[in-house]
Amino acid sequence: MKLPVIKHLTSFIEENDQDYVLETIETLEALTEIPSLKDEELDVMGELISNMYGAIEVSKMIKEGTPKKEALNSFMKRVLGSIDK
Repeated sequence: MKLPVIKHLTSFIEENDQDYVLETIETLEALTEIPSLKDEELDVMGELISNMYGAIEVSKMIKEGTPKKEALNSFMKRVLGSIDK
């Protein structure tokens, strides 16, 4: 996951609607089922999907009243904490 991408997507959700991101996730997930895709292509799609889910989580935290910077930092700490385990 890349914090700058999540931050940008979070701003996109604030300016538009999270439904755009959810529909994009669905589209990318459908594309991952193409048998002829290379591992590198699947990795890129997986990274994009992860970043989009992350942005949705951060957006939920912001809507619940968490300041944007704190929501981003808290989310990334949670992600890094789960990786360390």
